Amino acid sequence: MSDAAPDSNAQPYSVSELAFALKRTLEDRYGFVRLRGELSKVTHHGNGHVYLTLKDERAAIDGVVWKGSVRGLSIRPEQGLEVIVTGKITTFPAGSRYQIVIETMEAAGVGALLAQLERLKAKLAAEGLFEPARKRPLPAMPAVIGVVTSPTGAVIRDILHRIRDRWPCRVVVWPVVVQGEQAAGQVSAAIRGFCALPAGGDLPRPDVIIVARGGGSVEDLWAFNDEALVRAVAAADIPIISAVGHETDTTLIDFVSDRRAPTPTAAAEMATPVLAELRAGLSDLHARLHRSGGRVVEDRQGRVQSAGRSLARVPDLVEMAAQRFNLAAGRLSAALQRNAAAHERDLVRVASRLSAGLLLRPQEAQRQKLQVLNTRLTSGLQRNAADHGRDLARITARLTPTLLARPQAVQRQQLDALAARLTPALARTTERLAERLGAVEKLRLSLNPDRPLSRGFARVQRADGSLALQGAALEPGETVALVFADATRSAVVDGEPGAQPRSVADPRPRPRKPPLPPARTVQGDLF
Repeated sequence: MSDAAPDSNAQPYSVSELAFALKRTLEDRYGFVRLRGELSKVTHHGNGHVYLTLKDERAAIDGVVWKGSVRGLSIRPEQGLEVIVTGKITTFPAGSRYQIVIETMEAAGVGALLAQLERLKAKLAAEGLFEPARKRPLPAMPAVIGVVTSPTGAVIRDILHRIRDRWPCRVVVWPVVVQGEQAAGQVSAAIRGFCALPAGGDLPRPDVIIVARGGGSVEDLWAFNDEALVRAVAAADIPIISAVGHETDTTLIDFVSDRRAPTPTAAAEMATPVLAELRAGLSDLHARLHRSGGRVVEDRQGRVQSAGRSLARVPDLVEMAAQRFNLAAGRLSAALQRNAAAHERDLVRVASRLSAGLLLRPQEAQRQKLQVLNTRLTSGLQRNAADHGRDLARITARLTPTLLARPQAVQRQQLDALAARLTPALARTTERLAERLGAVEKLRLSLNPDRPLSRGFARVQRADGSLALQGAALEPGETVALVFADATRSAVVDGEPGAQPRSVADPRPRPRKPPLPPARTVQGDLF
């Protein structure tokens, strides 16, 4: 009796074969599954993939979200979030583990959404995005109002109607979707687009922006809790009024916006004043200004009259001034006569001291100085001319034709040396270029497609001019051109496609080997 096992002749699996067989079985059986569980061990890898674990109270399964699917997720994977995912079950053969490749992910119920909302709210609050100091005041009388909302709902009609009644101004509507996966991205793009408008462009830059949407459930309003949208509102340099949902609805955009309105209609009222009220207030201010001005004029008149009563009379002031003038005029005549007599005496005393010799003495001194300077200048010029003459004679004696010709001889020797070196260099360069030209010419001849034709080859071309590289590509009955070295001939392909070519007998006679001499054997030939 044999000791071998009854199935010892079964084909053994390798480890890789078994692992990949299990992988194919799981992917075929569970190609699409929908799981609900809590996220844990969430890791956002640097290459864009997300690795995580889905668990409940009794089991856990590893999961992966590839980089291409991360952007399409409706929520961001976070630790402790309860979600519903769809994907396929596969294995990781290197570690003998099975995992789920996640394609979509959504929050599992309102409770999970609210928990995620609270975590994001706490994160943004810690960054200071909800601080009251960051909020900007609204313009008192805006010239342009920007509205970010759906162009087909009742919200835009209510806003336009309310603005038209209160404060007729220009309204620029940026149409967006206000619900779904694309809502947050479109609203963020609209806010950034309004902020990017130039001040004096064709499309006016709004003074205030209203982000509005009608009421709805938590899921309907979830787009306005998006982190990217909240940061776009915080980064805007235009005041923003949030009017999302009803008064009881609260989203994260309400905390970061500059003002929060309970309804879209209330947002229009916050953004605009009442024109009739402004006109009435202006009329009241005008009346108050008129009354106040009248009272001021009356008060000033009374004060002027009181001050005028305390002043002296004009005739008294004029008479006193006239009296002082008359006294000064009487004293002035006598003073002028005394002053003229004193100056006349001074003139007589000075004139007696002046003479012709006294006036000519300075001129004679100046003339003597000029003569001395002229004598010194003449002798100095003569000495300078003599010195320069001696220097010129000394330099002239040193200048000879030999001295001038010496640099020319040196340069001529250098030129001859360069000419002697240049001629061999030009010859070597010409030889190298000739060798390169010959090599290029040989390469050109070797690459010439018509050169093999001179050695008995022919080129097969189809009717459209293309080359037939293989015989199997030609169809029976197809007309081809045979290009020889001296002419081109037409031919028709025969035979079946794919048939083996018939061997062509070599016309040259092959030399026959001489017969071998019969072998001599002792036993003889049996035949």
